[in-house]
Amino acid sequence: MPKKSHSTLRRDFRELLAKPSCVETASVFDPMSARIAADLGFEVGILGGSVASLQVLAAPDFALITLSEFVEQATRIGRVAQLPFIADADHGYGNALNVMRTVEELERAGVAALTIEDTLLPAQFGRKSTDLISIEEGIGKVRAALEARVDPELSIIARTNAGVLPTEAVIERTLAYQKAGADGICMVGVSDFEHLEKIAENLTVPLMLVTYGNPKLNDAQRLASLGVRVVVAGHGAYFAAIKATYDSLRAQRQLTHSTSNLSATELTHTYTLPENYVAWAEEFMDVKE
Repeated sequence: MPKKSHSTLRRDFRELLAKPSCVETASVFDPMSARIAADLGFEVGILGGSVASLQVLAAPDFALITLSEFVEQATRIGRVAQLPFIADADHGYGNALNVMRTVEELERAGVAALTIEDTLLPAQFGRKSTDLISIEEGIGKVRAALEARVDPELSIIARTNAGVLPTEAVIERTLAYQKAGADGICMVGVSDFEHLEKIAENLTVPLMLVTYGNPKLNDAQRLASLGVRVVVAGHGAYFAAIKATYDSLRAQRQLTHSTSNLSATELTHTYTLPENYVAWAEEFMDVKE
């Protein structure tokens, strides 16, 4: 089968957004996982910002990875990917001008779409990591992203956190990003279908949900009827890879004591040293969540 170009994969993604159905993403974090996901018939993959931080830095998701590091990993995937994949580009690595640079670099890397969120990242001195920028700044980032793309098939998806704002404020933000020209809206923190229905009522662009497996949103047909086209249920494949690596190396060392048999969550916590980062934040940034 001939290899698909980046533009073809981007058109495939736009066709997916246009269909009246909802699909789950595959977590793709390196070239091998991207090839596996395509071979298994996944319609779309995603390179998560948190996963990239783990894969590249072995660091927790505290906005520590740089644009160049993230783009390098996306480029490795883009060289071989035969399914469209979304890049979780966090806040665009800065202000609206940084967003333009982010779009330029990720477009060259071969992504089919990217999400730009309105979280105030990295966390500011004395502020919470869930704080959001103003709607006006968020609109500016969407418009800057659209201006920076060269291939019109590249999808720019505006992301917001529906779990930290009143519903009316979420509606105001999502409508503003839609009006600014975003090709889709991504939301994290949607609690249930009632919450989603209120937000989606006036939106006409395709929706993307980060659900982390929320059982209250486990109905693909109902999600599709509300305009949801893509669901990110989590990054189980990546964490399974961590667990398999640990178990294999542990067996090689003939360590069989049961207390050493850590879960993927425990392994991630153990080897990313999050307590160090939390302590540094409290000491140098006066952060008291």
